[in-house]
Amino acid sequence: MAGFQGILGHKKEIAHLERAIRSGKVSHAYILNGEKGTGKSVLAKAFAQTLQCENVKMPELIAGGTEEKLLPEEQAGLDVEACGKCHSCRQAESGNHPDIIYVRHEKPSSIGVDDVREQLIGDAQIRPYNGKYKIYIIADAEKMTPQAQNAILKTIEEPPDYVIILLLTANDRALLDTIRSRCVTLNLKPVPDEVVKEYLMEKIQIPDYQADICAAFAQGNIGKAERLASSDDFNAIKASAMRLVRNAGDMEISAIIDYVKEVQEYKISIQDYLDILALWYRDMVYYKATRDIDGLIFKDELRTIRETVRRCSYEGAEEVMKAIETAKTRLNANVNFDLTMELLFLVIKENIHG
Repeated sequence: MAGFQGILGHKKEIAHLERAIRSGKVSHAYILNGEKGTGKSVLAKAFAQTLQCENVKMPELIAGGTEEKLLPEEQAGLDVEACGKCHSCRQAESGNHPDIIYVRHEKPSSIGVDDVREQLIGDAQIRPYNGKYKIYIIADAEKMTPQAQNAILKTIEEPPDYVIILLLTANDRALLDTIRSRCVTLNLKPVPDEVVKEYLMEKIQIPDYQADICAAFAQGNIGKAERLASSDDFNAIKASAMRLVRNAGDMEISAIIDYVKEVQEYKISIQDYLDILALWYRDMVYYKATRDIDGLIFKDELRTIRETVRRCSYEGAEEVMKAIETAKTRLNANVNFDLTMELLFLVIKENIHG
């Protein structure tokens, strides 16, 4: 779908951008702020495509450069949805529009001053080839060095009238105050779980119980949800975690040590593994308190949840949840992996299955 059509969530941010287009008051610089996978790139591409679309009429073009000639009700009636069919839209869709420039960088960890000088500052002095604007999109903008940020500051402060700069970042606080104060900031919020679930069931064609797990695990991050739903590794990690919750009560110490060795296979994704455990025990506590099946994430594990609920206490569940968070903290601090996981599994055995 072209333009803003088909974008999940972010209705407030899309409405803001559409109003700007209708009124002819598009800013020269925007910050799209949100964690990786929230849809910053998709929204930036849609905005750029819409601005360049040959069939989108804008006040300054309709009114000969004086938007005041358009009454508010006339502005409100303007169609600002990219057609998806014109030459410009097709170029934007393919990523080959000459006036939609994606600023690249060779160093993976930083965007240097030479990158922005060559691709943005110098290029911005050249008028658009065939579009209405020249739009520059900088992904991972928080990686810009202070020198790079200072270099583009003047362009943001005094841009040519056809230049629009979109800064995509997971941490807008990493940008200079002088840049943030001169940009319109749009903070992308998590997409509701129900919206994510419906999307996964329709696009990835997974069953509802699996979509529930991926949606809850992704916490509103549509990119992460799609990655999880398509990942064999995630399914393997989930299966391993489920073996633990089913069997921990019968494990001897030697068996727990062996199980730690198995979990080492997922060492790179251990935070995902721990999050799955946390979600499962959240389900257990929820079911113990409510007996509500519909509110469960792990509906496919109902039998195991019921069995565990019969022999555990709220206090025991709380101890396990604390232990999972402690394990996350220790692993982030590079505490010994085997020792951390052994201690966690012992807490699970003693408090839930003991």
